[in-house]
Amino acid sequence: MTFTSIKKSILFGLLCTVQGVTWAHGSHGHTMSAEEKRITQGVFTDQQVAARPLSDWDGVWQSVYPLLQKGALTPVFEAKAAAQHTSIAEITRYYQTGYQTDIESIEIENDKVEFIRGKEKSACHYQNAGYKILTYPSGKRGVRYLFECRDPASHAPRYLQFSDHRIAPHHSDHFHIFLGNDSQEALLKEMHHWPTYFPYQMMDKEIIDDMLHH
Repeated sequence: MTFTSIKKSILFGLLCTVQGVTWAHGSHGHTMSAEEKRITQGVFTDQQVAARPLSDWDGVWQSVYPLLQKGALTPVFEAKAAAQHTSIAEITRYYQTGYQTDIESIEIENDKVEFIRGKEKSACHYQNAGYKILTYPSGKRGVRYLFECRDPASHAPRYLQFSDHRIAPHHSDHFHIFLGNDSQEALLKEMHHWPTYFPYQMMDKEIIDDMLHH
């Protein structure tokens, strides 16, 4: 099935520990076990981590940055500010930096990733480059899955890293992406900027509800 046909068939309408900040999580029909919950909170052993194929992120994905820009995430930030005993302005600045991106949507099918910026598109077939386990200053841990574009004719980012709180093969329900053209090592140092994507078919209110209630 092509992505065009996927989009046509879609009528209706799954966040993370980044630097130790717990992101809202949705199970999307799947009740997580106690072990799965610990993993999403950044508590796991090296032995639990396994390689994953790019197809784990198959689908059509939308950036949540436009929601922030139009003020739709204010209820989410209010809830986070209250839970973390900080100001709404501080929370908003944090996510403004984290979510910022000009990539409106991403389409992934098997090993092909296409990036859409308005009318501009770039794509590449990416090769798996393994994964890296990171330990954040808070003591929590995360896994980034690494992929590389080795086509010199492609205008897509050379290096990609996915983070979605999972540490073994499983289809993703949302993700944070790190991308660049320098090196995987340079990307691994990025801790403040993590554009975030949810399934294309989810409506704004569904994404907001997910952030508020999971």
